[in-house]
Amino acid sequence: MLGSVASRAVPGSRLRRPPAALSLGLAVLVGVAGSAGVLVSAKDRTDSVTRVEGVVEALEQQANDAPAENYLLVGSDSREGIAEDDPNAAAIGSTDDVVNRRSDTIMILRRERNGGAALLSIPRDLWVEIAGTGREAKINAAFNDGATRLAATISAELGIPIHHYVEIDFAGFQRLVDQIGGVEICTMYAVQDLHSGLRLDPGCQVLDGSMALAYARSRYYEEWIDGEWKRDGTADLGRIQRQQHFIRTATEKLLATVESDPFKVGELIEAAIGAVAVDENLDPVKAASALRQAAANGLVTYSLPVDFAEHRGQSALDLRVEEAQPILDYFRGVGPLPPPPETTTPTSN
Repeated sequence: MLGSVASRAVPGSRLRRPPAALSLGLAVLVGVAGSAGVLVSAKDRTDSVTRVEGVVEALEQQANDAPAENYLLVGSDSREGIAEDDPNAAAIGSTDDVVNRRSDTIMILRRERNGGAALLSIPRDLWVEIAGTGREAKINAAFNDGATRLAATISAELGIPIHHYVEIDFAGFQRLVDQIGGVEICTMYAVQDLHSGLRLDPGCQVLDGSMALAYARSRYYEEWIDGEWKRDGTADLGRIQRQQHFIRTATEKLLATVESDPFKVGELIEAAIGAVAVDENLDPVKAASALRQAAANGLVTYSLPVDFAEHRGQSALDLRVEEAQPILDYFRGVGPLPPPPETTTPTSN
């Protein structure tokens, strides 16, 4: 039923519009600012961006002189900064309701130095061994111990080197969406998710930050069809596809906003600075320039092939190792860009 979204990104498709995960909104904004002739001002603002220390250094990787680099993009489920009067506060929860911090979204953006980029979505329910602990759990649980543990787990379990880190939390996500005036999403049916607070009427509507968060977080997506609510049943995998669609739409809106009103660049950059945290070595200005070059060559999106599974009484996802090999080899830097996967729908055990 994911087809009920009127326009969406399909895993394996190539996007010709400038791409980036919303958590890289800062880099995109700085890149646009540079083209608008205010790069110096943008550089001054980016000096105050929040830094996450030790993430890349802890992996003890050699200096990256390869023809590509990987960005670990994380959407944190931290409730810090969520206003009590937020219309969706009950569904989001508070810091009292959600004590542990988990990675709500995990993506790897691989940027080729000579142009081109690919985005890999990692299901948060993927069952792995958490690096340095000797225990197994869903991969999003690694974030409980911080960004370094998550990066180490991805490197150890999937063999993907991490060169840079970018993180955004719920409140930052909402601020970015509100600052660009919301994002339009179109659906064929009325949709809801009682867990995330999502409620949309049929047709097209502009989502503010609060409802956009509910849309991006939806794992229990339901549509009103033939007089009853029908759940799509794809859980985290369906959410990944909706997130990829939202990322593309939001980025297009962001760039269109700046192009139509260059004077808004300063406000957008300041909003983005307050929304993201990056590793110590990431230069947002240089990253923006590199990502804009990559965007000109298009973005290929991938999701890991997985099977539904149960571990220790928990619903989880197991990696289809053989099918995943070409995708992982590319992101590891040891294989060519693979053809788009035919499907990302899991099978039941």
